[in-house]
Amino acid sequence: MLSKQFCPAKINLFLEVTGKRPNGYHELATLFAKLDFGDEITVEASPAPHTHIELHISGPLGEHLEADATNMAYKAAKGFLEQFGLSAHCRIELEKKIPMGAGLGGGSSDGAGVLRALCQIFNKPRQAVMELAARLGADVPVFMYDETFLKGEGIGEILTPISAPGPLPYVVLVYPCTVVPTKDVFRRLQLPEKKEVLTNCSNLDKLISYIRCGDELTTWKGYLFNRLESCVFPYVSSVRNAREDICKTKAEAVLMSGSGSTVFALVNTKEQANDLVNNIRNKERLVFFSAFRRETDENNGNTDTSYGGGPS
Repeated sequence: MLSKQFCPAKINLFLEVTGKRPNGYHELATLFAKLDFGDEITVEASPAPHTHIELHISGPLGEHLEADATNMAYKAAKGFLEQFGLSAHCRIELEKKIPMGAGLGGGSSDGAGVLRALCQIFNKPRQAVMELAARLGADVPVFMYDETFLKGEGIGEILTPISAPGPLPYVVLVYPCTVVPTKDVFRRLQLPEKKEVLTNCSNLDKLISYIRCGDELTTWKGYLFNRLESCVFPYVSSVRNAREDICKTKAEAVLMSGSGSTVFALVNTKEQANDLVNNIRNKERLVFFSAFRRETDENNGNTDTSYGGGPS
């Protein structure tokens, strides 16, 4: 059987670090938002005497990935088959469009795409592989949900879907072709005072409330926040320069996604998005024009493989 899955990129509209656990993991309060720009995966699997997994990678950024057991898509297939005690021939075709190390969740989305595909092929409920998804990576469970917006708590494993009935802005992503190691970012982090954390978590709740009520960007743009910006901008000039260049334009809001290195801008119209892309693109960056992904019922096999942009 064959299953095609769209694997969306994500951005964080809000990210606060609320604490650190004894095991070294940081606790977060964040708002994930999926985009209609992403990778595409086709999985074909059938029972076989012995498991054999093939991974083939294409696409504009495919040459930057290894098609071996270190790839998240391969790990997801292997983990799925082992969990259910299945032996199968599994062929994975990955069309790679999301940059790596960009704070856009590309690898996590690919892993979740493979899990969703195999659940469909072998008639397993998604809930049965949520623990496996979390073991594969902290962000993988985000992409097991159909909803566009999800509030994340704990180390990111506590997820609450957020409805968004109103109009949503357009998104311009600027990837400065720089990988920012997440470990370095958190090593520089100074945990905020408890009072500041409480204030920011209250702001996150307000942001979510506005989005749930369908309010326009002008109402909630002031609540966008990323604690990790202070751990990246002073140290990585290419990311800092991307932000500064966007701020010179008429973008409504500018923020870094996750731990970097992508910086995104929100604008109200497609014309503004196109103007922004033309103003900030250069040879040192990839610029993507996108929008927020609307929910689809992938449980019934309806997979929207559209996306809003690509490398400039």
